[in-house]
Amino acid sequence: MKYADRAKTIFAEEITELTKLSESLDDRFDRVVERMFACKGKIVVMGIGKTGIIGHKIASSLASTGSPAIFVNAAEAVHGDLGMIAKEDIILLVSNSGATDEILNVIDPLRSLGCTMIALTGDPDSQLAKACDEVLSIHVDKEACPLGLAPTTSTTATTLMGDALIVCLMEKRQFKAENFALYHPGGALGRQLLAKVQNRMATSVPQVQTTDSLREVVRVMSEHHLGMTMVYSGTDCVGIITDGDLRRAIEKYDDLHITAAGIMTPSFKHIHKDALLTDALAIMDTYNITNLAVTETTESKTIIGIISIHHIIDFK
Repeated sequence: MKYADRAKTIFAEEITELTKLSESLDDRFDRVVERMFACKGKIVVMGIGKTGIIGHKIASSLASTGSPAIFVNAAEAVHGDLGMIAKEDIILLVSNSGATDEILNVIDPLRSLGCTMIALTGDPDSQLAKACDEVLSIHVDKEACPLGLAPTTSTTATTLMGDALIVCLMEKRQFKAENFALYHPGGALGRQLLAKVQNRMATSVPQVQTTDSLREVVRVMSEHHLGMTMVYSGTDCVGIITDGDLRRAIEKYDDLHITAAGIMTPSFKHIHKDALLTDALAIMDTYNITNLAVTETTESKTIIGIISIHHIIDFK
């Protein structure tokens, strides 16, 4: 047997089941996202065994992307860990069968607490599903396991449904890279975004004079590869020209003997060198721009560098 060929068959079987699951999604998923977004407390994910491992991953990913969340092992819940849960919390109960004893045992206590309960189950008609306020089906017709016993496709479906919830909530919260960095200061992206602007900025500042020709503007911008140039009147920085400004000028003017003064945008955004890359990203995101002029201090008007979105993204 060629195991790679067998693996391809397993991939195909799981993809087929996941496609069917995707096609079954409806407004119930919308309601769950809205409830989780509006949650005044935290999202508590509960499971046991393999679903517990997946539940732990879902809770961890939710917490690191802006949705306060914890994982509670269902077996431990009835032995004191229910004390972590409050009325304002939303409980995501994960059980493929919908009949797991440890999960069913927490339903009455959770109902007494007044929590909203959401079932993530492969059986929408199960006891668990009937007891919850909302139900997300993770039903698959068959497992990839040839015996139909080992959780395979069903665990993939559970993970994928969790990922879908996580991403939708991220987008609804408008969760940005700078937020991610603050929650991951020990990771590569966190170290990257918590670095300072001066660590990544280009110190060779492209510049032209207001009287320079369009040809000179193009030459300077091509030489520096930043998609922009600062515009000076003598020693004073009075504007900026970006690729967009250049394109608009070419479209607008028949006479291309225009000067930098006729193309530039007089106002431009800037940031001081000791600011964090997260601060630079936030400004770029707010104003939909890709470059910032860098000054020595917040009060200084002297441009000492340029920070580009690519300086941040490509930072290793």
